[in-house]
Amino acid sequence: MATQIPARGTCLHRMTTGEKRLSERLEQKLEDDYLLWYDVPIGPKHTHPDFVVLHPHRGALILETKDWHPHTIRYASRDSFEILDTSTGQPKTVNNPLTQARHCAIQVINALGQDPQLQHIDGPHKGKPIFPWGYGVVLTRITRAQFDAAGLDGAIPSRLAICQDEMFENVEPEAFQERLWNMFPHQFGRHSAITLPQLDRIRWILFPEVRVPEQHNLFADDNAQAAAENAAEERLPDIMRVMDLQQEQLARSLGDGHRVIHGVAGSGKTMILGYRAEHLAQTQGPGSKPILVLCYNEPLAVKLAAHIEHKGLSERVHVRHFHKWVYAQLKAYHQLPAYAANWEVGAKMDEYVRCLIESVDKGHIPAGQYHAILIDEGHDFAPEWLKLITQMICPNTNSLLLLYDDAQSIYRRSGKMGFSLKSVGIQAMGRTTILKINYRNTRQILQLANQVAGSMLQAEDAKDEDGIPLLAPMGCGREGPEPIVINLPTLPERAAKIAELLAEQHAQGHAWGEMAVLCRDWDGMDICSRALARKGMPHKVRKGSGDFKPQDNTIKVMTMHASKGLEWPVVAVLTSEPKEKMNQEDLEMESKLAYVAATRSINLLMSI
Repeated sequence: MATQIPARGTCLHRMTTGEKRLSERLEQKLEDDYLLWYDVPIGPKHTHPDFVVLHPHRGALILETKDWHPHTIRYASRDSFEILDTSTGQPKTVNNPLTQARHCAIQVINALGQDPQLQHIDGPHKGKPIFPWGYGVVLTRITRAQFDAAGLDGAIPSRLAICQDEMFENVEPEAFQERLWNMFPHQFGRHSAITLPQLDRIRWILFPEVRVPEQHNLFADDNAQAAAENAAEERLPDIMRVMDLQQEQLARSLGDGHRVIHGVAGSGKTMILGYRAEHLAQTQGPGSKPILVLCYNEPLAVKLAAHIEHKGLSERVHVRHFHKWVYAQLKAYHQLPAYAANWEVGAKMDEYVRCLIESVDKGHIPAGQYHAILIDEGHDFAPEWLKLITQMICPNTNSLLLLYDDAQSIYRRSGKMGFSLKSVGIQAMGRTTILKINYRNTRQILQLANQVAGSMLQAEDAKDEDGIPLLAPMGCGREGPEPIVINLPTLPERAAKIAELLAEQHAQGHAWGEMAVLCRDWDGMDICSRALARKGMPHKVRKGSGDFKPQDNTIKVMTMHASKGLEWPVVAVLTSEPKEKMNQEDLEMESKLAYVAATRSINLLMSI
């Protein structure tokens, strides 16, 4: 069965009857290595073909679908058709659907033609795409006999059309496929199959929204950045990182209602959240309520907010740290408890949350304020917080996305153990997805992270679909250098070694902003800061709100807790001995914390 993106079941509501039938036939009568995209914008001009079919051996095919009846067509030529408008019954002139399909196909080929790695480098087809391509029309309500009787082959060559009776359910797969591949106007004879790296390049060029941002772009100086932007149309990157097919299918298939994604560290949860927020913002009608993105981790909220601002969506998508959002709600509706102003921070935040829950329950603060709410790192949220958040979604849209990984749950929350999603108002039965593959870390990093986690990563299935599973990550097979593990007797010696190793990484080409030092506590951060300062290495210690600026070209020094949801090419973890004997629960929490810290690294991990 072919892979269809978005998943067929999630886009039936916007398909015509004929598109539904063709979608079903393509999915059922093509093999597993076929890829299908339905109504997805492609290329720099964002054209919308009905279907794009891609096969590693066959090539690419663009299909335009029409549900016209024989009596609908009054006149047909190579350029245009005169048809009866179904709504008015009056004749109107439209473009020949084959012209539409050809236009989309040329847009695809022109875009791919900018990449030398997708062209023949010599021979009679030098400079042409490395794979065949074609286009055609599917007439879902006109039989072949009716097509011939009406002389439609004068407007659409017979081999470039599939008719109603050629896509019946009882048609043999081989016959159906033959009709498809007869559509190719360009055949190159024998050709090599499209490789996986080439497939990534095709998807990177055709579907910009599935691109994974490159970390180093954040740290280019102004002149270099301007030059890179000016040359963007002329020079393509050597390595093109994109969502994998499961991630793309999931991102494009997220529909209305409550959705939950359980995903291991590095599985692309935050990337999918960003895609979803952008999609919702771009498809909102005028005057819609804002979209809210909530995080527990303040640095992660800062990073996501920067991404949304870069996309120009800040007015429609509000990214907030949970407790800052709570405070803003209380202040905006004059419900802020003055008596708690001088309380210790933890107690004050707890009281603010309690007051917001109470104010919403009493109607002093309105529910249903947001078009949609997206929650990153949902495992950090207490059950009562989730229950509050579900009330803030507009009931007309009821759009919620919750991202969760119980292995990264590093905060103790009262009442958190054993709760169900249904108990806090999350209705996601049948709309839950599990992502088990870690794409961020190399095999070597993930192996060390798993050793650190120990038995904590023993996978446990949820008792039912409404429960919360514990997922063990699977590596994607990406190779990298072995982690650097050095045991030194004192913290100052460890910090000095970290500074020395990071200086070496900078000398080898890593920008300062591509590195981070993660510590267990503030004492460790201070010791590391002094070690970095002695070597004159630019760095920023994150101790409070506003200290984290992801775009700055500085080494980020922060606690392991604050690093959750973030990533860097090079990560140094300052290890420290436990100050006292810990019980089993404390040991488990420390294992989770160490696992979180280790999985922040993309390429090189240092544990000192």
